[in-house]
Amino acid sequence: MPEARPTGKAREVPVATGAGKKQSREEKERARVYQARQEFHDGLIARRRRDNVIAGVAGGLLILAIVGAQVAYVTVGPGTPVPSPTATSTPTPEETLPGAPQPTEAPAPQESAPAATPEPTTAP
Repeated sequence: MPEARPTGKAREVPVATGAGKKQSREEKERARVYQARQEFHDGLIARRRRDNVIAGVAGGLLILAIVGAQVAYVTVGPGTPVPSPTATSTPTPEETLPGAPQPTEAPAPQESAPAATPEPTTAP
């Protein structure tokens, strides 16, 4: 290699640039791996969020279905309670105005079968 001529300025010396290229290449590789890790981590977070939303909706629907089935079982199914007789109160007679007609107690009609005829009737 020919030597540089003195020009009155500082002499230029050839410098090895191989180490700088290697360092730059390693920095680029580290930056690429770091970026890939960040994207992977962001993907995990998004998937977990999506899975949590799906699980929440499915759980809510399951709870609504269970409550609906219980309500249907109790209201229309074999779990329907049997009605029991309740005591009713007899109305008490109220005061009536003087001179107003008073209600009378009428005997309740009795249900009975018609009397049997001892002999068949004949036409005249």
